Amino acid sequence: MNIGQLSRQTQVPIDTIRYYERQRLLPEPPRSPGGYRRYADDDVARLNFIRRAKTLGFTLEEIGELLAISHGRGDVAAIKQAASRKLEQVQQRMDELARVRDALEVMVEACPGHGALRDCPIVSALTRDS
Repeated sequence: MNIGQLSRQTQVPIDTIRYYERQRLLPEPPRSPGGYRRYADDDVARLNFIRRAKTLGFTLEEIGELLAISHGRGDVAAIKQAASRKLEQVQQRMDELARVRDALEVMVEACPGHGALRDCPIVSALTRDS
């Protein structure tokens, strides 16, 4: 299949496919006599893997590691360890977002929504020295 067909089948833009090739997440495909890239079913599976891993928040570097592990250079324990690290990072981000949410809730509840800006508790909280 050509790059357009691969793009449609995986819902990954053509420029992104080329970028993944440059980043070595996708192997460079063989070319037709006319110089066109020729992709196989393995490339579809690999792109779907990359797309799904990105959806779970893995970086391209982490995806490269997962691909290396999943293609014979590791084992299930290594995959689990990588996913556990990502889960820990996600939990840390969620904890930080919860702290941000709580701080914003306090500021919003303290603001009457009217009056002089100089009396606004939100502006005051954002401009005061820590």
